[in-house]
Amino acid sequence: MANLLKHKVISISDKVSWVNYVNQAVEYDFYHTWYYHSLERDGIPLLYIYEEEEIYIAFPLVKRSIPESPLYDLTSVYGYTGPISNLAMNNLHSEFIERFKYDFLEFLENGKNVSVFSRLHPFLQQDQLMSQFSGVHANGKVVAINLEQPLEEQRAGYHRSFRQQIKSLKNKGYVVSETNNTEDIRVFADVYMENMKRIGAADYYLFSEMYFMELLASDEFESKLVLVYYNDVAVCGAVAVCTTNILQVHLLGTRTSHLSASPAKLLVDELSIIARDMGCKYLNLGGGVGFKEDNLFKWKAGFSSLFLDYYSWRYIVNEPRYNELLEDNNIDTGKIVDFFPLYRYKTNLLE
Repeated sequence: MANLLKHKVISISDKVSWVNYVNQAVEYDFYHTWYYHSLERDGIPLLYIYEEEEIYIAFPLVKRSIPESPLYDLTSVYGYTGPISNLAMNNLHSEFIERFKYDFLEFLENGKNVSVFSRLHPFLQQDQLMSQFSGVHANGKVVAINLEQPLEEQRAGYHRSFRQQIKSLKNKGYVVSETNNTEDIRVFADVYMENMKRIGAADYYLFSEMYFMELLASDEFESKLVLVYYNDVAVCGAVAVCTTNILQVHLLGTRTSHLSASPAKLLVDELSIIARDMGCKYLNLGGGVGFKEDNLFKWKAGFSSLFLDYYSWRYIVNEPRYNELLEDNNIDTGKIVDFFPLYRYKTNLLE
């Protein structure tokens, strides 16, 4: 079997190869791109490629050293990633998948990896491929708007109070505008930072002004900064990115002083129009905090009843080592904690 296997690992320094494999995929998102991975600072990005003749599976991951250990683990960047292919996932032959699985597991073991965590993409049906492994975890649901329906039908699907509030915001003088100038990016960074600190977000989510500038400057995907103004002052905004027919509301923030007016409702409605102009078929609003059906989820569900299942892949490569790390870090395995890998629970509040 070994002579049939063919994999390679592309480093972040090989931009050309990374870009080529992602661009040839049937479906992908900007979270898979070289540029987005180049922003990663908590580990070493890599792109695992399993390839037979003209068919391949590409799996972007981030390799991290495990503190006080010669071992590693793999994770994914913030957002929806998981494997992609130049063939539709449901068209991959079972024999090809079996050989991919064999090779990928060998790659994981040879790399001294203890565990792998990867967020999967709710639109790309990756769970069909990853179900060949153990560890596919149902996280919850995301809310999406179907942009292929007429705009009037879409708006009719909003909660009645949302339609009323959007109309009221327009009447009060709230306006939405696309922008890419440096000053507006700086303003949005400030709005977003205020928003994240208000909700007590972990430091990982406190993105800098430079992060937004670099993200909006990339030529690997089409991104837009969209702001809501009141009396010529930006009070709400979002970075929206369209890739292969899906608009992601990547980051969104509202000034505390305008929370009660909820300008984000007007923003989402306008983003759906912008997404249509960009050729997108869906607008993904994401899920609740930790992908639970909380108040944030209910707020998003006020725009659409289209819910998609969201999965993550949580795989233990070396169970004895995994358990040793739990002991070394004094982790109480009796507690029910939705966190993986659990041995990082005390030191990393990201996953």
